Amino acid sequence: MPIKHTAVSYYGLNYEEHARADFLEMKEHGCDTVILAITEFDMDFWFPNLNNIVKTAHDVGLRCLADLWGIGKYFGGEQVSLFLQNNIHNRQVSAMTGEPLNAACFNTRSFRDYFKRLAVKIAENTEIDGFFWDEPHYALPKSYASITGGAGEDWACRCPVCQKKFADYYGYEMPKLMTDDVKQFRWREALEILSDTSKALKEINPKLEITCCVHATLNTYYVTELRGYDNWDAVASCPYFDVFSTTILNWDLPDAFFREITERTVRAAKKYGKESERWLMGYNKMPADLSRIDWAVDLYESLGADRLSTWTYRGGYGTSVAAKDPILLWDRIGENYRRVRKETLRVSD
Repeated sequence: MPIKHTAVSYYGLNYEEHARADFLEMKEHGCDTVILAITEFDMDFWFPNLNNIVKTAHDVGLRCLADLWGIGKYFGGEQVSLFLQNNIHNRQVSAMTGEPLNAACFNTRSFRDYFKRLAVKIAENTEIDGFFWDEPHYALPKSYASITGGAGEDWACRCPVCQKKFADYYGYEMPKLMTDDVKQFRWREALEILSDTSKALKEINPKLEITCCVHATLNTYYVTELRGYDNWDAVASCPYFDVFSTTILNWDLPDAFFREITERTVRAAKKYGKESERWLMGYNKMPADLSRIDWAVDLYESLGADRLSTWTYRGGYGTSVAAKDPILLWDRIGENYRRVRKETLRVSD
């Protein structure tokens, strides 16, 4: 099946004349979509200019999605959080130690209202085409899960709000161990914040496209992540999501892992009538042989992925997470994007 959309993430939200030059370069690299990595600081300080950036993207022929990048350290991302700076409460809490963590508890009304308020502000005041929910997750457990139970038994969140919600629902105190009731509770509550906000956005503009991107982990009988969004059926079945996406894989992972993640992603999306999206690692870690990028793109396309996305523009050039040769990496991804776009246009003709 032909790839329908090719996207790249972008940090530069300050001046439209600079963004225009970057957007034209994206077009030259075969992109048809830009994902704006919008931080809490951007929303607080640069918001008056945000719609100018969106309109500039449209002017050069790019679709434009909003990613509330790293908000509350609930979404993935390296940036700092104004919510955490301004809130000493409403944080996730370690189940084992009771210590507050550097991540907002997205089950609290305070953070849920904050998250929805920022998303609605974008929807009501810009010409954005959609939203990208970027690796939402509980803070713990963290690191790779293993067949013997993972990197540790600690998990989040067991804050007073989560404890009360759990007790009200199940009729007993929230355990400190990860029981089945705890797993079900975490899955249910994790999905509610995104479902509720997505519903509100669709009510503002039914044409807004909502993508939910979850961690690309095995989630098998023995090995699972347990960070809130590892129940792919629950996520993909949400009626307010249009695209089911799974995130970046390190280029050094085995071929079979790339294949399994992609097959499961496409299968989950199709099961619930959604489009599927797979990601390319376009920063930090380069493949030893750039032909691996060609191989991955061919694999994703052959297995039925509807969309390709890359993090990030120009291979992260100039940032602390830049690839060893960021422009070389970016150019090779661009070659592949142009190739699949030509195939898409040929099929549509």
